[in-house]
Amino acid sequence: MRAPISVIIPTLNVTPLLRETMLSLMEGLDAGLVRELILTDGGSTDGVEKMADFVGAELVIGPAGRGGQLRRGAEKAEGDWLLVLHADTWMPEGWAEAVVQHLARHYDKALVFSLSFRDAKGMGPSLTSGWANLRTKLFDLPYGDQALLISRELYDEIGGYADMPLMEDVDLARRLRGRIALSPLRVRTDPSRYRTSGWWRQGARNLFRLLRFRLGADPARLVQGYRR
Repeated sequence: MRAPISVIIPTLNVTPLLRETMLSLMEGLDAGLVRELILTDGGSTDGVEKMADFVGAELVIGPAGRGGQLRRGAEKAEGDWLLVLHADTWMPEGWAEAVVQHLARHYDKALVFSLSFRDAKGMGPSLTSGWANLRTKLFDLPYGDQALLISRELYDEIGGYADMPLMEDVDLARRLRGRIALSPLRVRTDPSRYRTSGWWRQGARNLFRLLRFRLGADPARLVQGYRR
């Protein structure tokens, strides 16, 4: 019986981060869960081709934009389950067992993980991750940096990722409402953007961007502010 999970990682000049990301996947490989690794790239110039060849990953190349990249990656995936993981997010210890339990019980639900920040302490990281986990629990609204495990059947049923440059995670979560399970295990994500902008300022920007999207703003305009 073939392994059930296709891991999909969107990339755009993040190759230095991939080594640790892939190391965090090793317990899934050891447990026989991971069937394939797909790097779906948006035009990197940092040697992602060599990295993909070195680790035996399939590399899918197309225009930049996370929604489109993830959609192309999912189209190539052959697994019965998709694990969508950002390159700057690392799976927690024990995730393989949590996934085994989810696969056995919740074929009709997607699984996301609680959020934490790598090497970040204090009130800013604590409140930011606490709000993300509360938002997921109360409103079924996880972001992409919490990882997403979803069956191919459910993914296809809801129409998959939309080809948009930003907010593809919010858009997908909206169509999954009522069918998201939150694991208490915490992924670790890179806090660099928060450290650069400031925890409170970046949190406020994220919330304002979410509100604008929910009110109908074009993701192509929202992404301009996100990249600055």
